[in-house]
Amino acid sequence: MAENKLLVPDREAGIIGYGAYIPRYRLPVKEVARVWADGKGGLPIHEKAVTGLDEDVITMSIEAARNALARSGIDPTEIGAVWVGSESHPYAVKPTSTVVAEAIGATPHVLAADWEFACKAGTEAIQASIGFVGSGMADYALAIGMDTAQGRPGDALEYTAGAGGAAFIIGPAKDAVCVFEGSYSYATDTPDFWRRANAIYPEHGERFTGEPAYFSHTQTAAESLLEALGATASDFRFAVFHQPNTKFPMRVAKSLGFGQDQIEAGLLVPEIGNTYAGSAMIGLTSILDIADPGDRILMVSYGSGAGSDAFSLRATEALPRRRGSAPATLIYVKRRTEIDYATYARLRGKLVLK
Repeated sequence: MAENKLLVPDREAGIIGYGAYIPRYRLPVKEVARVWADGKGGLPIHEKAVTGLDEDVITMSIEAARNALARSGIDPTEIGAVWVGSESHPYAVKPTSTVVAEAIGATPHVLAADWEFACKAGTEAIQASIGFVGSGMADYALAIGMDTAQGRPGDALEYTAGAGGAAFIIGPAKDAVCVFEGSYSYATDTPDFWRRANAIYPEHGERFTGEPAYFSHTQTAAESLLEALGATASDFRFAVFHQPNTKFPMRVAKSLGFGQDQIEAGLLVPEIGNTYAGSAMIGLTSILDIADPGDRILMVSYGSGAGSDAFSLRATEALPRRRGSAPATLIYVKRRTEIDYATYARLRGKLVLK
């Protein structure tokens, strides 16, 4: 039963600091359609964020982590764990987390590890951070969800897969800008999306990725959490879901009773694309930029393979005075340099010269 699966730590935990990072370069999806579909067909988003030649999951994670640190007000040496969730780590063997921890000054007395679970690798790190802090093993833990744009040329993913993500420092509730009221996780073996070793691009199960994959897991996790908390959609001011496109989060929100106004602030995919491991997390940062003390927020991630993590959060009095310490997420959204498909192909290494 749901009430037996509600995840609540012994010591109440919350978000101490948060930060996002989105690359400057933007590829209009009409450019993808121009090259691969003669400009025809419906376009799922407006444009997507693309990393520059000097950007990857490590550099973007460092930027997001620095923003989170600026809002937290803590010394980086107080962080007990640095966990980076991604499906596009720069190295197959060499952790992203150690580089990030070194760059922000959290080493050497720190636990560092990389996490994988497709698009919910970041919230997986959040769950672990809540447990780590909630058990008293550490006062603070850093959880990051970050990815680069991946997609086979001409594939549906190339229209939606963007780059960027978010970082959250988890700590005791008394210091938090947002407190976790409870969380719920739901997972099955549903192979809707995968990439084998040494494969350049991921593969997916086409429409199978929606039902039973995305909708079944997202709805079940959200409904189970709401039931366990004795809450309904009307109890929340904001909600944010994993955003592989614009239609999926809108459909699941409607099925749960959420209105357009409740999810608008976190729906960033039309402008930056699906940031994979940071999709729901980056939406949450946008919500925290405008939330008022006392506001309740529902966040539900989704990762192919498949699983969802659902969280109920409540903003505190500390949020308004701390969020101005780092750039708002919408500043990164609006900061853009448009590129064409040829430039995109060069930046993403799609042209291989032998």
